Amino acid sequence: MNYFISEAILKLRPGAQFSIVNEDYSKLEWLEPPTSEGGQSKPSKEELELEAERLQREWAAKEYQRQRKPEYPSITEQLDDLFHAGAFSPEMTAKIQAVKDKYPKP
Repeated sequence: MNYFISEAILKLRPGAQFSIVNEDYSKLEWLEPPTSEGGQSKPSKEELELEAERLQREWAAKEYQRQRKPEYPSITEQLDDLFHAGAFSPEMTAKIQAVKDKYPKP
C-alpha cells in the first residue's frame, strides 16, 4: 500500500473519522460509529488499494502540471501583458486603465 491510503479513505468516505499509523491498513482504527447509528462503514483493504492506485495514477498523470507551475510567469504578469497587448475588451481595458490612472507609477 502506498502513501495515498489516507486520501483514498477520504475520497471513499468523505468526512470519515479514523486513525492510521504509517499508512498501514492493519493499523487503521475506524472511529466512525456503526452504520446503523449513522456512521460510515470501514472500507476494505482491497477497496482502499484500488482507490489508492487510482489516485497514484491520477497524481502521476499530472506531473507536467507540477513541472510547469514554477516556470510560468505569475498571473499578474500574464494579465499585465494581455492589457498592454490590447487583448482585453474595451470595457475591461477602461476598468484597468481607470485603476492605473488613479494610482500612477511614481
